[in-house]
Amino acid sequence: MRRNNGVSRSDRINSELQKEIYEIISRKLKNPLITEMFSILAVDCANDLSYAKVYVSVFSTNKEKAKATFDAIKADAKRIRYELAKVVRARTVPELNFVLDGSMEYGDKMDKLFKKINEEENK
Repeated sequence: MRRNNGVSRSDRINSELQKEIYEIISRKLKNPLITEMFSILAVDCANDLSYAKVYVSVFSTNKEKAKATFDAIKADAKRIRYELAKVVRARTVPELNFVLDGSMEYGDKMDKLFKKINEEENK
């Protein structure tokens, strides 16, 4: 496999898909059910471009609104793929499988626990 500036072809594709999917959801879809702030953390595309896992994080203090936002994004997968086909230069556009990534919430929870432990030690 040929490398370009130390970045593999799959890394370039994943990065491009990540950027374009975010742009499509945030600017083109205008889905009123997407009310909370979200981020496309990563895209992991199969080598044959048949499918891609899209890792999404939703930032909200309200769990119901966060779930509704993720569900709306997931429900729009076919529309997002259709819009993606218009902007990505590839013979095939992968089928999108959205996955809720809870690592941000987990990290926040761990930060709070460490802070609490630190406060208790300093008493």
